[in-house]
Amino acid sequence: MNMLTPVVKRGKHLKCDGLTPCTRCLSSNTECVYIASRRGYKGPRKTATAQNPHKRHASSSPPYAGPADSCPMLLGHTPVSIATPSVTGFNPAIVLPEQSPVSYANTPALSNVSVYRNPFAPAIDGNAMALATITAPPTQPPVATLAERCFDAFYHYFHGGHPFVLPKEYFLRQLKEGAGPNLNVVAAAMRYIGSLYVDCGPTRATYLDEAIRLCYLPSTAKDGFLIQALLLIIVGLDGSCEQERARELLADCERLAIEIDLNKREFATMHGHGNPVLEESWRRTWWDLYVCDGMIAGVHRVTNFLLFDISADVGLPCEEHQYLTGRIPPPSYMEDFDDQLFSGEDREFSSFTYRISAARNLGRFMRMPNMMFPDNEGIARVEALLTNWRMHLPESKRDDLNKSCQLDEMMFQAHFITHACTIMLHQPLSQLDSSPVQAVNSCAPHRPVQAGESFNAHTRHTITAACEISKMVTQAVPLLSHTHFFTCVVTLSSIVHLSKWALYFIEDEEDLRQQIRLNIGALNKLSKVWKAANTAWGQVKGVAQEIYREKKAHQITPAFWVGFTQEQMISSINADEGIMSEFNMLAQVTQAQ
Repeated sequence: MNMLTPVVKRGKHLKCDGLTPCTRCLSSNTECVYIASRRGYKGPRKTATAQNPHKRHASSSPPYAGPADSCPMLLGHTPVSIATPSVTGFNPAIVLPEQSPVSYANTPALSNVSVYRNPFAPAIDGNAMALATITAPPTQPPVATLAERCFDAFYHYFHGGHPFVLPKEYFLRQLKEGAGPNLNVVAAAMRYIGSLYVDCGPTRATYLDEAIRLCYLPSTAKDGFLIQALLLIIVGLDGSCEQERARELLADCERLAIEIDLNKREFATMHGHGNPVLEESWRRTWWDLYVCDGMIAGVHRVTNFLLFDISADVGLPCEEHQYLTGRIPPPSYMEDFDDQLFSGEDREFSSFTYRISAARNLGRFMRMPNMMFPDNEGIARVEALLTNWRMHLPESKRDDLNKSCQLDEMMFQAHFITHACTIMLHQPLSQLDSSPVQAVNSCAPHRPVQAGESFNAHTRHTITAACEISKMVTQAVPLLSHTHFFTCVVTLSSIVHLSKWALYFIEDEEDLRQQIRLNIGALNKLSKVWKAANTAWGQVKGVAQEIYREKKAHQITPAFWVGFTQEQMISSINADEGIMSEFNMLAQVTQAQ
């Protein structure tokens, strides 16, 4: 039998012979119209409608566009004109008058809407269609564990300042593949460093103990990963006012590094397993150990920069963006860097290389004997090294921003190492009396400097370098993204500023006030993570208050103001009051936190 059946007969349950036109329509002189069979149709049922008259039902009919009386397929209703809204993802199986497919505010009105049946549309459940029109909300990611948060904090805050551990994606890949048993030791040290930036309570001490325990297990292999773990712990301890413990680990780390030939060119190739990123990581591990050894010796003045005297032919690190993306070029070497001026090559080295060069100049300064006289030839030689370093920097390396106007942390460190070296070279021969600031000793022991009647060239070098360090605080980047060694460099700058402020009268006192304000604010910010910064901040603030009291005592006597104009007197008093009010305000903020 033909599958098409007259709709009139189907509605009255009359039989049809299937002819076109059929015998019954011929005899009754009516139009014979056929529609598709509705067998299998899962449309609305009277029981469902009775139970929930507001429930939306699927329709299989398209919008009607023809005359109202051209077809008797309207199930006994007069057709109405329905406007189809233009909606992205609109399905013609549902047609609602002036209603967005995702709006359900007026669903009761659907019971009065004429529904058309489309014989070519599949049967769709109304509830399924309603859900399909709504974008499923994104699933919430699982809550990160404390260990995961510390791991992420390590890469977010710390890795850029000491970028020798593998980049995050490469490290996780190596860890998953089980590339080395000591990767877990490195991961433990990374968790400890990350915990310094995360509020984790007593767990921080647990992470530190676990990292040190793993480093000194008899079963722990002596390899480059162990050097990386020890170096991370050393930096963390040094910034946490555990300098003696950090020096002990530093001695072990240096001895082990030399024992496994980390300072040799072949180490990276032999232990890189053909992976250029891992080979670069080994080169960076040696050079970061070298730089950290120099900075610890320079700012604390206890150790003597052991690695400066160790022969090394390790390849120089590449640029940071090359390391992070895995696009590692063939390495250059220190002889290439030293010979560039005389070989006629006009080439630019990586920022990490200029950081190494700055640390090497620091080592050369530290190998000089004590200089008692301002005209000592050794002073001129070191100053020539520092000046040449600055003069021959490529244009792109003259400040602390890279080509994308983002902070270049490696150049940032290279510049502050050079400024700190300038202060240590010239301050002992300046006329800035250091006795008022002898209590500021959290980073290094006090070095006595005798006052003079007038400023000499060494004083000018010292003050200029201190001002340059304060200027570095103004970089539009979070201070916590810097290495913690910046704490002691800012403290060194503060000693110079406070020594100058202790003088009876300074012509540029307002400028000095801004320099001290910058340094105090930087130490206060760094103290949120580093205990060494908190100690330095307290000492600098205490010395400032003592200098202020001394100046106030002298200002009471009329003889103090002899030779001063009234304007100079008022300016000096206002500047002193302003500095102290800001110190007290910072103290109140810190206590509140």
